[in-house]
Amino acid sequence: MSDPLSLTLAALVALLVLFAIRVPIAVALALVSLVGIAWIRGPQAAWGALMAAPYDFAAHWSLSAIPMFLLMGAAAFRGGLTASLFEAMRLWLGRLPGGLAIATNFASAIFASASGSSVASSAAMTRIAVPEMLNSGYSPALATGTVAASGTLGALIPPSIVFVLFGWYTQTPIGALLIAGIIPGILTAVAYALVILFIAMRRPDLAPPDTRRPSLSEKLSVLARIWPTPLLILAVVGSIYTGVATATEAAALGAGAALLLCAVRGTLTRVTIGQILSDTVRGTGAIFFIALGATLLTRFLALAGFPVYISGLAATIELTPLMVIGIMIVLYLILGAFLDPIGIMLITLPILLPLFNAADLNMIWMGVLVVKMIEVGMLTPPVGLNVFIVKAAVGGRVALWTIFRGVSWFLAAEVVVIGLLIAFPALTLWLPGLMR
Repeated sequence: MSDPLSLTLAALVALLVLFAIRVPIAVALALVSLVGIAWIRGPQAAWGALMAAPYDFAAHWSLSAIPMFLLMGAAAFRGGLTASLFEAMRLWLGRLPGGLAIATNFASAIFASASGSSVASSAAMTRIAVPEMLNSGYSPALATGTVAASGTLGALIPPSIVFVLFGWYTQTPIGALLIAGIIPGILTAVAYALVILFIAMRRPDLAPPDTRRPSLSEKLSVLARIWPTPLLILAVVGSIYTGVATATEAAALGAGAALLLCAVRGTLTRVTIGQILSDTVRGTGAIFFIALGATLLTRFLALAGFPVYISGLAATIELTPLMVIGIMIVLYLILGAFLDPIGIMLITLPILLPLFNAADLNMIWMGVLVVKMIEVGMLTPPVGLNVFIVKAAVGGRVALWTIFRGVSWFLAAEVVVIGLLIAFPALTLWLPGLMR
Protein backbone atom coordinates (compact mmCIF):
# COMPACT_ATOMS: atom_id res chain seq x y z
CA MET A 1 0.00 0.00 0.00
CA SER A 2 2.03 2.93 -1.27
CA ASP A 3 -0.28 5.12 -3.37
CA PRO A 4 -1.36 8.42 -1.76
CA LEU A 5 -5.09 7.66 -1.71
CA SER A 6 -4.70 4.27 -0.01
CA LEU A 7 -2.33 5.65 2.61
CA THR A 8 -4.60 8.60 3.35
CA LEU A 9 -7.73 6.46 3.59
CA ALA A 10 -5.95 4.03 5.91
CA ALA A 11 -4.86 6.93 8.11
CA LEU A 12 -8.38 8.39 8.23
CA VAL A 13 -9.89 5.01 9.12
CA ALA A 14 -7.31 4.59 11.87
CA LEU A 15 -8.15 8.07 13.19
CA LEU A 16 -11.87 7.32 13.26
CA VAL A 17 -11.25 4.06 15.12
CA LEU A 18 -9.11 5.86 17.71
CA PHE A 19 -11.75 8.57 18.09
CA ALA A 20 -14.42 5.92 18.52
CA ILE A 21 -12.55 4.37 21.44
CA ARG A 22 -12.18 7.86 22.93
CA VAL A 23 -8.46 8.38 22.42
CA PRO A 24 -7.78 12.16 22.78
CA ILE A 25 -7.66 13.94 19.43
CA ALA A 26 -4.09 15.18 19.90
CA VAL A 27 -2.80 11.71 20.77
CA ALA A 28 -4.69 10.06 17.89
CA LEU A 29 -3.36 12.57 15.34
CA ALA A 30 0.23 12.22 16.52
CA LEU A 31 0.10 8.42 16.73
CA VAL A 32 -1.38 7.87 13.26
CA SER A 33 0.95 10.45 11.71
CA LEU A 34 4.11 8.98 13.24
CA VAL A 35 3.16 5.43 12.23
CA GLY A 36 2.45 6.72 8.71
CA ILE A 37 5.79 8.54 8.48
CA ALA A 38 7.59 5.43 9.77
CA TRP A 39 5.81 3.33 7.15
CA ILE A 40 6.95 5.63 4.33
CA ARG A 41 10.42 6.76 5.45
CA GLY A 42 11.32 4.53 8.39
CA PRO A 43 11.32 4.88 12.21
CA GLN A 44 14.23 7.33 12.20
CA ALA A 45 12.29 9.78 10.05
CA ALA A 46 9.28 9.49 12.37
CA TRP A 47 11.47 10.18 15.39
CA GLY A 48 13.03 13.17 13.61
CA ALA A 49 9.56 14.58 12.83
CA LEU A 50 8.52 14.18 16.47
CA MET A 51 11.68 15.95 17.63
CA ALA A 52 11.39 18.85 15.17
CA ALA A 53 7.63 19.46 15.06
CA PRO A 54 7.14 21.04 18.54
CA TYR A 55 9.82 23.69 17.93
CA ASP A 56 8.74 24.38 14.34
CA PHE A 57 5.17 24.77 15.56
CA ALA A 58 5.91 26.92 18.62
CA ALA A 59 8.24 29.17 16.61
CA HIS A 60 5.28 30.67 14.70
CA TRP A 61 4.95 34.19 16.12
CA SER A 62 1.32 34.49 14.94
CA LEU A 63 0.26 31.68 17.30
CA SER A 64 1.16 33.79 20.33
CA ALA A 65 -2.19 35.51 19.73
CA ILE A 66 -3.93 32.39 21.05
CA PRO A 67 -2.82 32.57 24.70
CA MET A 68 -3.31 36.35 24.63
CA PHE A 69 -6.90 36.06 23.40
CA LEU A 70 -7.54 33.30 25.94
CA LEU A 71 -6.09 35.49 28.69
CA MET A 72 -8.31 38.37 27.61
CA GLY A 73 -11.38 36.14 27.66
CA ALA A 74 -10.55 34.61 31.03
CA ALA A 75 -9.98 38.07 32.53
CA ALA A 76 -13.28 39.38 31.09
CA PHE A 77 -15.16 36.36 32.45
CA ARG A 78 -13.49 35.86 35.83
CA GLY A 79 -13.19 39.58 36.44
CA GLY A 80 -16.93 40.15 36.04
CA LEU A 81 -16.75 42.34 32.93
CA THR A 82 -19.50 40.34 31.22
CA ALA A 83 -21.80 39.77 34.22
CA SER A 84 -24.41 42.44 33.40
CA LEU A 85 -24.73 41.80 29.65
CA PHE A 86 -27.98 39.83 29.88
CA GLU A 87 -29.62 42.38 32.16
CA ALA A 88 -28.62 45.21 29.83
CA MET A 89 -29.98 43.45 26.74
CA ARG A 90 -33.15 42.54 28.62
CA LEU A 91 -33.84 46.13 29.67
CA TRP A 92 -33.33 47.44 26.14
CA LEU A 93 -34.90 44.62 24.09
CA GLY A 94 -37.38 43.00 26.48
CA ARG A 95 -40.42 44.81 25.03
CA LEU A 96 -40.00 43.06 21.65
CA PRO A 97 -41.93 39.82 20.93
CA GLY A 98 -39.62 37.12 22.26
CA GLY A 99 -37.62 39.90 23.90
CA LEU A 100 -35.98 37.73 26.56
CA ALA A 101 -34.70 35.27 23.94
CA ILE A 102 -33.55 38.11 21.65
CA ALA A 103 -31.77 39.71 24.59
CA THR A 104 -30.12 36.37 25.36
CA ASN A 105 -29.05 36.02 21.73
CA PHE A 106 -27.24 39.38 21.58
CA ALA A 107 -25.84 39.08 25.11
CA SER A 108 -24.41 35.66 24.20
CA ALA A 109 -22.87 37.09 21.02
CA ILE A 110 -21.09 39.84 22.97
CA PHE A 111 -20.14 37.45 25.79
CA ALA A 112 -18.73 34.89 23.35
CA SER A 113 -16.77 37.60 21.55
CA ALA A 114 -15.24 38.89 24.77
CA SER A 115 -14.47 35.44 26.17
CA GLY A 116 -13.38 33.86 22.87
CA SER A 117 -15.04 30.63 24.01
CA SER A 118 -18.35 29.24 22.79
CA VAL A 119 -18.29 26.70 25.61
CA ALA A 120 -17.81 29.31 28.36
CA SER A 121 -20.49 31.54 26.83
CA SER A 122 -23.05 28.75 26.55
CA ALA A 123 -22.44 27.50 30.09
CA ALA A 124 -22.60 30.97 31.66
CA MET A 125 -25.64 32.20 29.71
CA THR A 126 -27.50 28.96 30.43
CA ARG A 127 -27.22 29.61 34.15
CA ILE A 128 -28.14 33.29 33.78
CA ALA A 129 -30.80 33.41 31.06
CA VAL A 130 -32.48 30.00 30.82
CA PRO A 131 -34.03 30.06 34.35
CA GLU A 132 -35.26 33.59 33.66
CA MET A 133 -36.94 32.51 30.41
CA LEU A 134 -38.42 29.34 31.88
CA ASN A 135 -39.83 31.29 34.86
CA SER A 136 -41.38 33.74 32.37
CA GLY A 137 -43.23 30.91 30.60
CA TYR A 138 -40.92 30.43 27.62
CA SER A 139 -40.85 27.14 25.77
CA PRO A 140 -37.94 25.03 27.13
CA ALA A 141 -36.92 24.26 23.54
CA LEU A 142 -36.75 27.94 22.57
CA ALA A 143 -35.02 29.01 25.78
CA THR A 144 -32.24 26.40 25.61
CA GLY A 145 -31.98 26.42 21.81
CA THR A 146 -31.35 30.17 21.85
CA VAL A 147 -28.45 29.86 24.27
CA ALA A 148 -26.89 26.87 22.48
CA ALA A 149 -27.07 28.56 19.06
CA SER A 150 -25.98 32.06 20.05
CA GLY A 151 -23.04 30.70 22.02
CA THR A 152 -21.42 29.51 18.79
CA LEU A 153 -20.99 33.11 17.58
CA GLY A 154 -17.74 33.36 19.54
CA ALA A 155 -16.07 31.31 16.80
CA LEU A 156 -16.98 33.90 14.15
CA ILE A 157 -16.99 37.35 15.77
CA PRO A 158 -13.46 38.50 16.61
CA PRO A 159 -11.39 37.85 18.59
CA SER A 160 -11.61 34.25 17.36
CA ILE A 161 -9.13 31.49 18.23
CA VAL A 162 -10.38 29.43 15.28
CA PHE A 163 -9.45 32.16 12.79
CA VAL A 164 -5.96 32.40 14.29
CA LEU A 165 -5.46 28.65 13.76
CA PHE A 166 -6.89 28.76 10.23
CA GLY A 167 -4.63 31.67 9.33
CA TRP A 168 -1.57 29.94 10.76
CA TYR A 169 -2.25 26.70 8.89
CA THR A 170 -3.19 28.22 5.53
CA GLN A 171 -0.69 31.12 5.69
CA THR A 172 -3.57 33.59 5.38
CA PRO A 173 -3.29 37.03 7.08
CA ILE A 174 -4.86 36.53 10.50
CA GLY A 175 -5.91 40.16 10.88
CA ALA A 176 -7.87 40.01 7.61
CA LEU A 177 -9.56 36.78 8.71
CA LEU A 178 -10.62 38.29 12.03
CA ILE A 179 -12.09 41.36 10.31
CA ALA A 180 -13.78 39.13 7.70
CA GLY A 181 -15.81 37.47 10.46
CA ILE A 182 -17.52 40.69 11.57
CA ILE A 183 -20.28 41.01 8.93
CA PRO A 184 -21.06 37.25 8.81
CA GLY A 185 -21.13 37.23 12.63
CA ILE A 186 -23.52 40.17 12.84
CA LEU A 187 -25.61 38.68 10.01
CA THR A 188 -25.89 35.41 11.92
CA ALA A 189 -26.86 37.15 15.17
CA VAL A 190 -29.53 39.18 13.33
CA ALA A 191 -30.80 36.03 11.58
CA TYR A 192 -31.15 34.31 14.96
CA ALA A 193 -33.05 37.33 16.33
CA LEU A 194 -35.42 37.28 13.32
CA VAL A 195 -36.07 33.56 13.90
CA ILE A 196 -36.99 34.29 17.53
CA LEU A 197 -39.16 37.24 16.49
CA PHE A 198 -40.97 35.11 13.90
CA ILE A 199 -41.61 32.30 16.41
CA ALA A 200 -42.83 34.73 19.08
CA MET A 201 -45.22 36.47 16.68
CA ARG A 202 -46.61 33.22 15.29
CA ARG A 203 -46.73 31.38 18.63
CA PRO A 204 -46.93 33.87 21.53
CA ASP A 205 -47.48 30.97 23.92
CA LEU A 206 -43.88 29.86 23.30
CA ALA A 207 -42.46 33.28 24.22
CA PRO A 208 -44.79 35.35 26.44
CA PRO A 209 -44.18 39.11 26.41
CA ASP A 210 -42.02 40.66 29.12
CA THR A 211 -44.19 42.59 31.58
CA ARG A 212 -41.35 44.76 32.89
CA ARG A 213 -41.40 48.42 31.89
CA PRO A 214 -37.94 49.79 32.69
CA SER A 215 -37.43 53.52 32.87
CA LEU A 216 -34.88 55.38 30.79
CA SER A 217 -32.72 55.91 33.87
CA GLU A 218 -32.59 52.14 34.46
CA LYS A 219 -31.55 51.55 30.86
CA LEU A 220 -28.81 54.14 31.04
CA SER A 221 -27.66 52.90 34.42
CA VAL A 222 -27.07 49.36 33.17
CA LEU A 223 -25.08 50.66 30.21
CA ALA A 224 -22.71 52.25 32.69
CA ARG A 225 -21.98 48.78 34.09
CA ILE A 226 -21.29 47.02 30.77
CA TRP A 227 -19.37 49.64 28.79
CA PRO A 228 -15.94 48.02 29.41
CA THR A 229 -16.83 44.88 27.44
CA PRO A 230 -17.86 46.50 24.11
CA LEU A 231 -14.96 48.94 24.50
CA LEU A 232 -12.54 46.02 24.95
CA ILE A 233 -13.79 44.27 21.81
CA LEU A 234 -13.78 47.53 19.84
CA ALA A 235 -10.19 48.26 20.89
CA VAL A 236 -8.99 44.88 19.64
CA VAL A 237 -10.95 44.93 16.38
CA GLY A 238 -10.26 48.62 15.73
CA SER A 239 -6.51 48.29 16.21
CA ILE A 240 -6.42 45.42 13.70
CA TYR A 241 -8.70 47.12 11.18
CA THR A 242 -6.83 50.42 11.18
CA GLY A 243 -3.46 48.72 10.90
CA VAL A 244 -2.26 50.16 14.21
CA ALA A 245 -1.51 46.64 15.47
CA THR A 246 -1.11 43.14 14.10
CA ALA A 247 -3.45 40.40 15.33
CA THR A 248 -0.81 39.29 17.85
CA GLU A 249 -0.22 42.83 19.12
CA ALA A 250 -3.98 43.46 19.32
CA ALA A 251 -4.37 40.26 21.34
CA ALA A 252 -1.72 41.46 23.81
CA LEU A 253 -3.44 44.86 23.93
CA GLY A 254 -6.77 43.19 24.68
CA ALA A 255 -5.30 40.98 27.40
CA GLY A 256 -3.58 43.92 29.07
CA ALA A 257 -6.69 46.10 28.83
CA ALA A 258 -8.90 43.35 30.29
CA LEU A 259 -6.58 42.92 33.28
CA LEU A 260 -6.40 46.70 33.77
CA LEU A 261 -10.20 47.06 33.68
CA CYS A 262 -10.54 44.25 36.24
CA ALA A 263 -8.02 46.01 38.47
CA VAL A 264 -9.90 49.32 38.18
CA ARG A 265 -13.16 47.56 39.07
CA GLY A 266 -11.51 45.92 42.08
CA THR A 267 -12.16 42.36 40.88
CA LEU A 268 -8.51 41.43 40.21
CA THR A 269 -7.94 39.53 43.45
CA ARG A 270 -5.33 36.84 44.12
CA VAL A 271 -7.97 34.15 43.63
CA THR A 272 -9.16 35.72 40.37
CA ILE A 273 -5.60 35.96 39.03
CA GLY A 274 -5.08 32.26 39.78
CA GLN A 275 -8.30 31.36 37.97
CA ILE A 276 -7.42 33.53 34.97
CA LEU A 277 -3.96 31.98 34.63
CA SER A 278 -5.32 28.46 35.10
CA ASP A 279 -7.99 28.95 32.40
CA THR A 280 -5.41 30.41 30.02
CA VAL A 281 -2.79 27.69 30.50
CA ARG A 282 -5.28 24.82 30.23
CA GLY A 283 -6.94 26.29 27.14
CA THR A 284 -3.63 27.04 25.43
CA GLY A 285 -2.25 23.60 26.21
CA ALA A 286 -5.29 21.80 24.83
CA ILE A 287 -5.30 23.82 21.60
CA PHE A 288 -1.55 23.59 21.04
CA PHE A 289 -1.43 19.81 21.52
CA ILE A 290 -4.20 19.32 18.94
CA ALA A 291 -2.48 21.72 16.53
CA LEU A 292 0.83 19.91 17.02
CA GLY A 293 -0.86 16.63 16.10
CA ALA A 294 -2.30 18.30 13.00
CA THR A 295 1.20 19.50 12.07
CA LEU A 296 2.47 15.91 12.15
CA LEU A 297 -0.55 14.78 10.09
CA THR A 298 0.30 17.41 7.46
CA ARG A 299 3.87 16.11 7.25
CA PHE A 300 2.65 12.55 6.83
CA LEU A 301 0.22 13.52 4.05
CA ALA A 302 2.94 15.53 2.30
CA LEU A 303 5.32 12.55 2.41
CA ALA A 304 2.51 10.32 1.13
CA GLY A 305 2.05 12.69 -1.84
CA PHE A 306 -1.60 13.39 -1.03
CA PRO A 307 -1.61 17.18 -1.83
CA VAL A 308 -0.08 16.52 -5.28
CA TYR A 309 -2.53 13.66 -5.87
CA ILE A 310 -5.54 15.81 -4.93
CA SER A 311 -4.38 18.73 -7.09
CA GLY A 312 -3.96 16.39 -10.07
CA LEU A 313 -7.34 14.79 -9.45
CA ALA A 314 -9.05 18.18 -9.20
CA ALA A 315 -7.50 19.23 -12.52
CA THR A 316 -8.47 15.94 -14.18
CA ILE A 317 -12.14 16.00 -13.22
CA GLU A 318 -12.33 19.83 -13.41
CA LEU A 319 -13.78 20.53 -9.98
CA THR A 320 -15.57 23.87 -9.95
CA PRO A 321 -15.40 26.18 -6.90
CA LEU A 322 -19.00 25.33 -6.01
CA MET A 323 -18.22 21.61 -6.16
CA VAL A 324 -15.27 22.09 -3.79
CA ILE A 325 -17.45 24.12 -1.39
CA GLY A 326 -20.07 21.36 -1.59
CA ILE A 327 -17.46 18.73 -0.68
CA MET A 328 -16.33 20.87 2.24
CA ILE A 329 -19.90 21.31 3.52
CA VAL A 330 -20.67 17.58 3.35
CA LEU A 331 -17.40 16.72 5.11
CA TYR A 332 -18.08 19.15 7.95
CA LEU A 333 -21.69 18.06 8.33
CA ILE A 334 -20.55 14.46 8.81
CA LEU A 335 -17.54 15.07 11.06
CA GLY A 336 -19.10 18.01 12.87
CA ALA A 337 -21.73 15.75 14.37
CA PHE A 338 -19.08 13.72 16.19
CA LEU A 339 -15.84 15.64 16.81
CA ASP A 340 -14.45 18.66 18.64
CA PRO A 341 -14.69 21.87 16.51
CA ILE A 342 -11.00 22.80 16.50
CA GLY A 343 -10.04 19.16 16.00
CA ILE A 344 -12.36 18.91 12.99
CA MET A 345 -10.77 21.92 11.31
CA LEU A 346 -7.19 20.83 11.89
CA ILE A 347 -7.95 17.26 10.74
CA THR A 348 -9.73 18.34 7.55
CA LEU A 349 -7.53 21.25 6.41
CA PRO A 350 -4.69 18.97 5.20
CA ILE A 351 -7.28 17.33 2.94
CA LEU A 352 -9.22 20.43 1.90
CA LEU A 353 -6.36 22.89 1.39
CA PRO A 354 -5.15 21.25 -1.86
CA LEU A 355 -8.73 21.39 -3.16
CA PHE A 356 -9.05 25.07 -2.24
CA ASN A 357 -5.78 25.84 -4.01
CA ALA A 358 -6.68 23.77 -7.08
CA ALA A 359 -9.99 25.65 -7.41
CA ASP A 360 -8.21 28.99 -6.80
CA LEU A 361 -10.58 29.88 -3.95
CA ASN A 362 -10.01 32.95 -1.80
CA MET A 363 -8.68 31.72 1.56
CA ILE A 364 -10.35 34.48 3.58
CA TRP A 365 -13.72 33.52 2.08
CA MET A 366 -13.02 29.84 2.73
CA GLY A 367 -11.94 30.59 6.29
CA VAL A 368 -15.29 32.18 7.09
CA LEU A 369 -17.21 29.30 5.47
CA VAL A 370 -15.14 26.75 7.41
CA VAL A 371 -15.90 28.53 10.68
CA LYS A 372 -19.60 28.70 9.78
CA MET A 373 -19.60 24.94 9.25
CA ILE A 374 -17.85 24.50 12.60
CA GLU A 375 -20.70 26.48 14.18
CA VAL A 376 -23.24 24.16 12.57
CA GLY A 377 -21.30 21.12 13.80
CA MET A 378 -21.54 22.42 17.39
CA LEU A 379 -25.34 22.22 17.12
CA THR A 380 -26.06 19.04 15.14
CA PRO A 381 -26.90 15.67 16.74
CA PRO A 382 -25.78 13.25 18.00
CA VAL A 383 -22.80 15.08 19.53
CA GLY A 384 -23.49 18.81 19.21
CA LEU A 385 -20.97 20.19 21.70
CA ASN A 386 -22.90 23.34 22.62
CA VAL A 387 -26.11 21.37 23.11
CA PHE A 388 -24.39 19.11 25.62
CA ILE A 389 -22.85 22.12 27.40
CA VAL A 390 -26.33 23.63 27.80
CA LYS A 391 -27.73 20.27 28.95
CA ALA A 392 -25.01 19.93 31.59
CA ALA A 393 -25.69 23.46 32.87
CA VAL A 394 -29.49 23.18 32.90
CA GLY A 395 -29.56 19.72 34.46
CA GLY A 396 -32.80 17.75 34.55
CA ARG A 397 -35.10 20.70 33.88
CA VAL A 398 -34.91 20.21 30.09
CA ALA A 399 -34.45 16.95 28.14
CA LEU A 400 -31.54 16.65 25.68
CA TRP A 401 -33.74 16.15 22.62
CA THR A 402 -35.82 19.16 23.62
CA ILE A 403 -32.65 21.26 23.30
CA PHE A 404 -31.88 19.68 19.91
CA ARG A 405 -35.44 20.49 18.82
CA GLY A 406 -34.97 24.12 19.84
CA VAL A 407 -31.67 24.31 18.01
CA SER A 408 -33.30 23.10 14.78
CA TRP A 409 -34.98 26.49 14.29
CA PHE A 410 -31.59 28.17 14.32
CA LEU A 411 -30.06 25.59 11.99
CA ALA A 412 -32.66 26.68 9.44
CA ALA A 413 -31.33 30.23 9.81
CA GLU A 414 -27.78 28.92 9.33
CA VAL A 415 -28.77 27.40 5.99
CA VAL A 416 -29.94 30.83 4.81
CA VAL A 417 -26.84 32.64 6.12
CA ILE A 418 -24.42 30.12 4.60
CA GLY A 419 -26.30 30.37 1.30
CA LEU A 420 -25.91 34.17 1.35
CA LEU A 421 -22.20 33.94 2.15
CA ILE A 422 -21.67 31.55 -0.76
CA ALA A 423 -23.79 33.57 -3.19
CA PHE A 424 -22.31 36.94 -2.16
CA PRO A 425 -18.60 36.63 -1.28
CA ALA A 426 -18.50 40.42 -0.80
CA LEU A 427 -20.27 39.93 2.55
CA THR A 428 -17.04 38.32 3.70
CA LEU A 429 -14.42 40.14 1.65
CA TRP A 430 -15.61 43.76 1.69
CA LEU A 431 -14.30 44.75 5.14
CA PRO A 432 -10.88 43.05 4.76
CA GLY A 433 -10.55 44.82 1.40
CA LEU A 434 -10.82 48.19 3.18
CA MET A 435 -8.07 47.45 5.69
CA ARG A 436 -4.94 49.61 5.63
